[in-house]
Amino acid sequence: MKYGFVKVAAAVPSVKVADCKYNAEQIESLIAVAAGKGVQIIAFPELCITAYTCGDLFAQQLLQGKAEMALLQLVNDTRHLDIISIVGLPVAVNAALLNAAAVFQKGKILGIVPKTYLPNYKEFYEMRWFAPAASVKETSIRLCGQQVPIGRNLLFHASDTCFGIEICEDLWAPIPPSSVLSLKGAEIIFNLSADNESAGKHAYLRSLVCQQSARTLSGYVFASCGFGESTTDVVFGGNGLIYENGRLLAASERFQMKEQLVAAEIDVEFLRGERLANTTFTANQACCPDKDTVDISTELVNSHLEQELERAVCPMPFIPSPDAMDERCEEIINIQCTGLAQRMAHTGCRTAVIGISGGLDSTLALLVCAKTFDKLKLNRKNIIGITMPGFGTTNRTYQNAIRMMQLLGITTREISIKDACVQHFKDIRHDINVHDTTYENAQARERTQILMDVANQEGGLVIGTGDLSELALGWATYNGDHMSNYGVNASVPKTLVKYLVEWMARNSADNDIRRTLLDVISTPISPELTPADENGDIHQKTEDLVGPYELHDFFLYHFMRSRFRPSKIFYLATKAFGGSYDEETIKKWMKTFFRRFFSQQFKRSCLPDGPKVGSIALSPRGDWRMPSDASAALWLKECDDL
Repeated sequence: MKYGFVKVAAAVPSVKVADCKYNAEQIESLIAVAAGKGVQIIAFPELCITAYTCGDLFAQQLLQGKAEMALLQLVNDTRHLDIISIVGLPVAVNAALLNAAAVFQKGKILGIVPKTYLPNYKEFYEMRWFAPAASVKETSIRLCGQQVPIGRNLLFHASDTCFGIEICEDLWAPIPPSSVLSLKGAEIIFNLSADNESAGKHAYLRSLVCQQSARTLSGYVFASCGFGESTTDVVFGGNGLIYENGRLLAASERFQMKEQLVAAEIDVEFLRGERLANTTFTANQACCPDKDTVDISTELVNSHLEQELERAVCPMPFIPSPDAMDERCEEIINIQCTGLAQRMAHTGCRTAVIGISGGLDSTLALLVCAKTFDKLKLNRKNIIGITMPGFGTTNRTYQNAIRMMQLLGITTREISIKDACVQHFKDIRHDINVHDTTYENAQARERTQILMDVANQEGGLVIGTGDLSELALGWATYNGDHMSNYGVNASVPKTLVKYLVEWMARNSADNDIRRTLLDVISTPISPELTPADENGDIHQKTEDLVGPYELHDFFLYHFMRSRFRPSKIFYLATKAFGGSYDEETIKKWMKTFFRRFFSQQFKRSCLPDGPKVGSIALSPRGDWRMPSDASAALWLKECDDL
């Protein structure tokens, strides 16, 4: 709860048609199990107290009375529990019978929400038995000995979140009640459903729930009927689905012969951040149908405050999931290639100049260039790859650079920067034995000067190789490798660069290219600006100096994409990297991240153009507008307080 997580559950009990006592016992059992697991809000299927398939039995006064008695039993028997429960039952209001959801907690019925849209087509005949929510004029009714609010516009404020309810067919409407409820403040929507199965329908249902969750920037909990319902004409598979802003958190197994309970933690703090940042959501609030909502207050209590977060925290948030790997990687490469192709077509350039170091970033940029030239049907010889050995260049990276250029069939040039840098150090009176920032940056700027001048000679574009992670940390020499004519890797973080190169290696039909790419991947990340060690190996390792890129990419993602404060990022990082880094190490590098991110904004304020490939970019013309003199004090103070 401290970090904005609300634990919810979708339950699918086993039922007997028209046996309210039995059904209430099954529901109560699942409520108790869920409460024991720290669930704070649980939803059950539509009409679960009676079962959905009672047909004309719904008109029987005995069934209606027993349904109310079963609800009373549930309310009383769970009064010692903190959990909020939502169940479905028929509710009589004057001359109307409603298909409704009842919300109760700690012995009190908080509200009754009737179904807004009643399906009356194909296999559905709900209007034969029920009246729609619009027919209800009352704002409260007497139920189970309590005076209870009733209406389709109820908003439940449970201390740490606000939630609303819709029932089955409501979701299928062109403008679902959940759309209005979300615009009015509901962060989680619970849908009590009796969705029957038919071939191909399940995929459509998932798409519908997913999109409504994404469209409303909400958590969406869907609980549908399962085993025990009548199969006279239709079959109910038992669907329990939990989504957060379009992302599936949990799903039940369909067609089970026993009850189901799926639970997940919804991050309402993340949802609030998304809504604040999404100006379209705010604008749509002004266009929201003018329907007053009724606010109902209750408490969201978790008896298991020390319980560990069960929700999986991905340590590599930029890396595609295995099921989407090929499609996503190909898409990213195509975005980079299309951006470069358009820039070349617009400028009329038919030549690209790129510095090849034998490292990850320049390798990915080179692969993108080669693919772009193939798309444009240009000769790869018009790609001029220049390797520029310096004082720290090792034989391993040099050989990989030469080998990649040869294997890809581009024009290869070698221009050493040593003599030029030696002369430059003499000119500015810098001791060449002092390996400080001046020593390192002079080499980076010399390399950029060479690339720019060769591009002028050849009428080409200098292709930048720097990645998103380096830009976030300011790990680039101002007006050195910081500069280019077009930066194809500008919004690709380091962890994704490595992944893309590995993906291209696995998919290469050329064994020599595959072997070379795999060796590039296994080479320590380094700018190679200080001399190698006594064995000729890389001495200057970037991750020893600024920290592991997998941590920095994690910090970057949750700082920019999720907009979380340092304490929550730290909490999530301990869950994601608990087996790899201790808390002190995570805290140390997180402070480094915030210190560098704020102090190095001036480099990002004058970036060259480059394509945005994901949800995060640092272009001063697009996603990120930050003053160069902003203070990091608030963020560093919170890091210190951890």
